[in-house]
Amino acid sequence: MMLKRLLKHLSSPGWWARRAFRAADLAAIGAAVKASETRQRGEIRIAIEGPLPLRTLLRNESCRDRAASLFQSLGVAATREANGILVYVQLVDRRVEILADRGISALVPPTEWEAICRQMDTAFAAGDYQRGMVDAIARITALLAQHFPASGDNPNELDDAPTLL
Repeated sequence: MMLKRLLKHLSSPGWWARRAFRAADLAAIGAAVKASETRQRGEIRIAIEGPLPLRTLLRNESCRDRAASLFQSLGVAATREANGILVYVQLVDRRVEILADRGISALVPPTEWEAICRQMDTAFAAGDYQRGMVDAIARITALLAQHFPASGDNPNELDDAPTLL
């Protein structure tokens, strides 16, 4: 299995894997994150990755492990209220992971994140990447608004634009 995955990633050029998200899609996703963060205090970070780095492949890291690494390196773990969310899309493996910081994990059960991931999988399978991501952001917003409603002190701690890796 590891060899098959390794070859799949090594033979996928980054531009080819990321073609699913056009510039207009990325702009719409960034706008959805920005709008979301005015309605709640959570910080949403989107990471979209084509082929995995060779080091990640050689260590046979799962998509969940890769998302956990990005959670740290993209600063999601460093939010003031421990209210960061990472939505990680691994295009070559066709996986979606949502990781929530400890402040959110204590209040929102993992089944909620799993349901959002499956909804995204369905939209992505139909080729509708923008709708899948924007709908997921809307569902995340609704969950965060329940537990982290917007208040007067609501700094924007993370970049709203999706990161292409």
